[in-house]
Amino acid sequence: MNKGRSLELYFVDGRPDGMLTAEVFNWTGHVLRIPKIRLPDGLRRPEAKQTGVYVLLGQDETGALAYIGEAENMADRLRQHASQKEWWDEAVLVTTAGDGLHKAHVKYLESRLVEIAKDAGVMRLENGNIPPKASLNEAATANMESFLDTLHMVLPAIRVDMFQTRTRQNLILDASKSIGQNDNPTTFYFTVKRNDLSASAVVAGDEFILQKGSRVRSQWAGDRKQNTHYWKLHDELVAKGTIRLTNGQAILAENVAFSSPSAAAAIVAGRSSNGRTSWKTQGGKTYAEWEEEQLEKVDE
Repeated sequence: MNKGRSLELYFVDGRPDGMLTAEVFNWTGHVLRIPKIRLPDGLRRPEAKQTGVYVLLGQDETGALAYIGEAENMADRLRQHASQKEWWDEAVLVTTAGDGLHKAHVKYLESRLVEIAKDAGVMRLENGNIPPKASLNEAATANMESFLDTLHMVLPAIRVDMFQTRTRQNLILDASKSIGQNDNPTTFYFTVKRNDLSASAVVAGDEFILQKGSRVRSQWAGDRKQNTHYWKLHDELVAKGTIRLTNGQAILAENVAFSSPSAAAAIVAGRSSNGRTSWKTQGGKTYAEWEEEQLEKVDE
């Protein structure tokens, strides 16, 4: 079971959409988020003048876009970007207490972040190729990977989720141990006979994981004008090859994690679907009924 961590967010402007800092107890890293409209004030902060990596976030005429870079003085670099790149509206600066990162460190972090973002495929990058990693010794490399592990916990907390992939390795029994109920996760099934769809999923921690090999819709069949974003996710999974057409059937090539059973059901059915009633155990209990049973066990 993973140990808890304490994240401290400080809203500099007293507003959730304004400038903020993020720090984790016993982690040397420091994250500063600056809305572009507050850039002059943000660049006056001492951490902005340090050596670090940064992420620019915004959108151009074709959608969401990001850029990852590094600099020995991030304030100077961001002034250049402010005049040369018009599309971004937010910057996230990553450094350490006491300006502990040097050039080789941040070049390594920049390369790894670009690599991870491209693998995740959540957002387009203005970066072309993955920059080469700086040459670090074994100890320094391990330190930077540990630094990244914590950074990947911090960034989603400040709404930067471009480094998180939905795909999961086929290690369900290990993942199930985080549920806290038993070592054997409950498997749920969803079938649509008229479309020859058959899928399975398990709950692991706070994720509902659609299993590799599930037969799903090859394309979105529902109304794209409905108030749902699931069609975009379905298109994304097809474009990335996570949903593959094999022998005339669309097969899930990897385990894919979702935040709710309804999201997973929509990907299977190719239209909006109530996952709380669509997913059933082998014994026929709906997800909603199973969840109610788990809640009743809380006070036992």
